[in-house]
Amino acid sequence: MKQHALLNQVLRNVFLVRLSRSTVLLAATLSVAIGITACGPTTTTPAEDVGATEQPPAESSASASSASTEGGETVYVKDGVAIAGADPVAYFTDEQFVPGSAEYTHEWKGTTWQFASAENRDLFADGPEAYAPQYGGYCAWAVGQNALAAIDPNAWSIVDGKLYLNANKRIQDRWSEDIPGNIALAEDNWPGLSQ
Repeated sequence: MKQHALLNQVLRNVFLVRLSRSTVLLAATLSVAIGITACGPTTTTPAEDVGATEQPPAESSASASSASTEGGETVYVKDGVAIAGADPVAYFTDEQFVPGSAEYTHEWKGTTWQFASAENRDLFADGPEAYAPQYGGYCAWAVGQNALAAIDPNAWSIVDGKLYLNANKRIQDRWSEDIPGNIALAEDNWPGLSQ
């Protein structure tokens, strides 16, 4: 009887050790899987796949699209206008997001751009490269992650005289943690994404 009880105790301990090892292995596997998912993509993906923890707002295909221009560059278009209707000149002159108006438009790179005033429209028409956002108006952080993502016109920065837009304020904060590094990544990725 005593040996039977001892054998049962040994078997129970072996089972618990194996269960503990299995639990540790399962926990480690889940940690790795969660970590990989949270890092975001390393290849071109749709906007909704930019990152599990840093997901930009999803756009319906009816309201958001991209326009391939005569030069082959892709431009972010929402509701039929570039950069969701934001006036790109106002970021420089007013230092804030200002919605454009259908009353003041200019066609550039095969896309309609809207402006808050005739003056802003004319400034853009005279030198669009000086005011147009980088990466066709797509989220600068997402381009650095080798993806295209919609933007929030309120999430913007001007760096070295160039306009950069982001998916939202949280993504903009993440992008701002290493602006030179994120720009370098985006510069490498953009040629492949813009075709």
